[in-house]
Amino acid sequence: MKFDTPLLFGTLIRRYKRFLADVELEDGSVITVHCPNTGRMTGCAEPGWRVALLDSHNPKRKYRFTWELVHNGTGWICVNTGRANGIAFEAISNGTLSELADYTEVLREQTFGNSRFDLLLRAEGSLCYVEVKSVTLLADDGCYAFPDAPTERGRKHLDELVEVIKAGHRAAMLFVILRSDGATFRAAHEIDSKYEEALMAAVAAGVEVHAWRADVSPEEIRLIEPVHYFNC
Repeated sequence: MKFDTPLLFGTLIRRYKRFLADVELEDGSVITVHCPNTGRMTGCAEPGWRVALLDSHNPKRKYRFTWELVHNGTGWICVNTGRANGIAFEAISNGTLSELADYTEVLREQTFGNSRFDLLLRAEGSLCYVEVKSVTLLADDGCYAFPDAPTERGRKHLDELVEVIKAGHRAAMLFVILRSDGATFRAAHEIDSKYEEALMAAVAAGVEVHAWRADVSPEEIRLIEPVHYFNC
């Protein structure tokens, strides 16, 4: 996924009210930008860190700029969690994810019963429903971890994937890791133990878990390698 227009750089002053952040631009001016991340953003929102913004070029928007990336001194992290679906769609469509290859169609936002999943992979006689989650948390043990805040909705998605398995289809959880300074991937049991339990139950029922790390830069974000998932 390449950014449509060059990003604008600045320094984070603070993030507040979940969806807002104040940023000092390189020319010294201060603006308020939209923060497209509903999580706690632990380790991703330290004042003084360099940030990259996308200009919507829409004068009608209350907050014209969107906060896309932050640099923690080691590397870039994508904090716009809405990017994960598009990154996953691109990687599966071009065959990067070998575990989810060999499908003739990759469809976005498809329903199953009363549920809606991020992706549906379809081939003759075969369906695979995929739910995508963005990972921005680096835990104290050096592992990438999800979630960074308790998520009842996330547990619901896992239960829905189990129903897909019961119906005789393939189901997968794809964790898109939007940073590069960690090691293996795990559920963040210290933040939401119920999510870890639900994930383990889903795996036991046949739901696949795939975690892939993205290479993040101000020019492009793309999945480049699988990351080992383990249960604690």
